[in-house]
Amino acid sequence: MAVCTLHFHGEAIQKASSMNVIFPHRSDVQGPFPVLYLLHGLSDDHTIWCRRTSLERYVRELPLVIVMPDGGRSFYTDAAEGLAYEQHIMRDVIGFVERTFNVRADREGRAIGGLSMGGYGSMKLALKYPQIFGSVVAHSGVYDMRHMIGPDSAPRPERRRIFGDDAVGDSNDVFVLAERLDPAQTPRIRFDCGVDDGLIEQNRALHAHLQSLGIAHAYAEYPGAHTWDYWDEHIQEAIAFHWQMLGSS
Repeated sequence: MAVCTLHFHGEAIQKASSMNVIFPHRSDVQGPFPVLYLLHGLSDDHTIWCRRTSLERYVRELPLVIVMPDGGRSFYTDAAEGLAYEQHIMRDVIGFVERTFNVRADREGRAIGGLSMGGYGSMKLALKYPQIFGSVVAHSGVYDMRHMIGPDSAPRPERRRIFGDDAVGDSNDVFVLAERLDPAQTPRIRFDCGVDDGLIEQNRALHAHLQSLGIAHAYAEYPGAHTWDYWDEHIQEAIAFHWQMLGSS
């Protein structure tokens, strides 16, 4: 197994960007390999999953590539006033990976996930681009647009620069994106949250919304809060969930 830090030019954001990539060590499988795109949270970067979890050990026996891009503080969104990080992930990161490495370039060979800001980002991108991703797992995601840009959110000015003044109901709103889903292209969806996490009610609201729409998904609540102990434990379940699709296809 190899873990590499790569630096490349992001056309969509017009600046240098970075990603960490875990490559499989399995000599009995030649590829092309499926890919899991794993997104970080608000205060972190592309190195955090490898630094704060045992991710390398959890995927050691899998013929799987894991790509961890740097999303800054972007919420993986094309900012109203700023950089186009949604297009950076969808065009720059995925494009670079599929041009450079021996990986699959089909829906059933791509999965996406993340935590907190990355939980939101992975859920949003999976619901907006269901033709690209076959599965999504989000941990402790922040989903309520009113919370992101409203008077009680922090830091409010930064988030308003990203989402603008009318984010509720637009193409960055996961509740609206769920309503627009083509049933024939719905990805496999799983998300979870700790019962002591301040974001638990937002996760429950998304669960109820998907239920009301009849969208198949798995939702779980576990003991724990917004912590790396929680995410290190439950990324293992996420990998197993993704592998049900990636391994069988």
